[in-house]
Amino acid sequence: MSEQQNKNQNNNNNFFNQNPLITFAIFSVAMIVIFKLLVGEGGGSSSVLGNSSQVQQVSYSEFKSLVEAKDVSKVEIGQSYIRAQSADGSKLYTTRIVQGDNKLVELLDKNHIEYSGFSESNWFTEMFGWLFPFLLILGIWMLFASRMQKSMGGGILGMGGSKKLVNSEKPDTKFDDVAGVEEAKEEVQEIVDFLKYPGRYVEIGAKIPKGVLLVGSPGTGKTLLAKAVAGEAEVPFFSVSGSSFIEMFVGVGAARVRDLFEQAKKDAPSIIFIDEIDAIGKSRAAGNMMGGNDEREQTLNQLLAEMDGFGTDTPVIILAATNRPEILDQALLRPGRFDRQVLVDKPDFEGRVKILKVHVKNVKIDDDVDIKEVARLTAGLAGADLANVVNEAALLAGRKNQKTVKQQDLFESVERALAGLAKKSRRINPKEKKIVAYHESGHALLAETTVGAKKVSKVSIVPRGLAALGYTLNKPEEDKFMMQRHELWAEVDVLLGGRAAEEVFIGEISTGAGNDLERATDIIKSMVQTYGMSDIAGLMVLEKSRQSFLGPTGGAPREYSDKMAEDMDNFIKQSLQEHYEAVVARLEEYRDAIEDMVALLYKKENITGEEVREIIKDFEERNGMESKVVQEVETIEDELKQDATMNKKEDEDARE
Repeated sequence: MSEQQNKNQNNNNNFFNQNPLITFAIFSVAMIVIFKLLVGEGGGSSSVLGNSSQVQQVSYSEFKSLVEAKDVSKVEIGQSYIRAQSADGSKLYTTRIVQGDNKLVELLDKNHIEYSGFSESNWFTEMFGWLFPFLLILGIWMLFASRMQKSMGGGILGMGGSKKLVNSEKPDTKFDDVAGVEEAKEEVQEIVDFLKYPGRYVEIGAKIPKGVLLVGSPGTGKTLLAKAVAGEAEVPFFSVSGSSFIEMFVGVGAARVRDLFEQAKKDAPSIIFIDEIDAIGKSRAAGNMMGGNDEREQTLNQLLAEMDGFGTDTPVIILAATNRPEILDQALLRPGRFDRQVLVDKPDFEGRVKILKVHVKNVKIDDDVDIKEVARLTAGLAGADLANVVNEAALLAGRKNQKTVKQQDLFESVERALAGLAKKSRRINPKEKKIVAYHESGHALLAETTVGAKKVSKVSIVPRGLAALGYTLNKPEEDKFMMQRHELWAEVDVLLGGRAAEEVFIGEISTGAGNDLERATDIIKSMVQTYGMSDIAGLMVLEKSRQSFLGPTGGAPREYSDKMAEDMDNFIKQSLQEHYEAVVARLEEYRDAIEDMVALLYKKENITGEEVREIIKDFEERNGMESKVVQEVETIEDELKQDATMNKKEDEDARE
């Protein structure tokens, strides 16, 4: 069968699948015509009259005269008319009944003429009565099939058709709308060029990557970057979620993959974007002891086959996004399929500044707002988080009936993102408030007087989130991608500062330090097991971390001796105790500074990092102490300024 015949047949099948009501109407008309042809005009109830060669219409009076003359042999009486057979059987008389004449039966009995009644149903009503149950069942079935078709994406029972699941558009998003991922944008630039000028690459023999896998944490802008590629290239953009391929019927996902690629080829050059591809692309290597998921595996196999079916000159690019690349099947990641993996990472300081500037374009910002200060406070947040920060700040400003968004609104929005919503209605009793104030002051003091610790941005005793009765917000002075040993110990000291403050100033510890102790223990354990920062195991790694690319670490089974485990436990216990004693000593040394800090917290409930540092410095000056407040390190912004100055000077020297 030729390709054109196959296409016509598919179009016909799609017509009947997509129009079930028209199919039902055609079927009903066909059944009526067939029944009429088989039964003919004489259809109706069976008659006792014999076949007559001639039918004669007579008046009612003539009919009665024929009866009295005994010129009829048999009579059939209906609801509205009468038919009678002549005595010699050659004619069939018909006449209309005259209402009110009740003596016809007596006349027939008197002349000894055989008579009977009959139902005046015609061929249509009889056929309808016979077909009605069948048609009712058929109609109900077609109705449910139509509903299932709409909900499952085309075809009877959803077997085929992805048109309902695919969002086809031509985005107007450009690369200028994507900020903070400059390296990722550079990686996909050549895809845009290929889609615009495919002949340039085909002629030279270059093979453009068929697929590009965008890898990154949730909210980093993978989908936005994919739309920007389509927007820059000005080509159709087919976006679909990986989970939408999976249904309870085996074969549905594979059919949808076929239809998706057919549409993309038809509208080429184009881009197919599959979000959350790990829903269908999980590795098949480990298998499944319970029998596996045949539907997911068939869908993946069809996706692999479709990607192999593209020629080198087919201007269709497949983009996919995932935050779990480590679980994808290796067959997807081999060259010739997803040739390239592009990391869409969380933004650094400069990236956060650019992202914030993009999102404040449509927001009325006060002239005094410092975007860079907001960027410093939001280390570790993704692009979606930063967009939410700006939006929350605008909502806060609107709630206050302000004309513009002020710096304080942005700071409050950052606190919401990092610590949760302030629970102003949650009233804690004075005793608990006192404990929280000393606890958070202990964290703040250790953070400001310990080398390697993060500087304090804000201390609060206002409850936030689900369980936090207070919090200390630390501000990293620069983006850090690794930590030194002294910085890890500094973080342990800061975590222990809250519990130590409770013991020193309250005289009794509370449950509020539970999470602090857990985090401190995990840090020391990682230093021993993974980072080789102790004499217990030396350079030997005790725990091979099964860390996902972007997710949490999952520990492997223990592969060291009981003696090593015992030594490690003793080291962790001893280290925590030694650092705890040093922290207690530091708090005893700065007792009056802690009291001043707590008094200010009671008065204002929120104090800034500058106020914390001022309290500590005033205490040190009053007591003639050498200041232990750690000087602020050189920020990323300062380094960038220095680099720019040096580059400018080098350019000037070169010109001279």
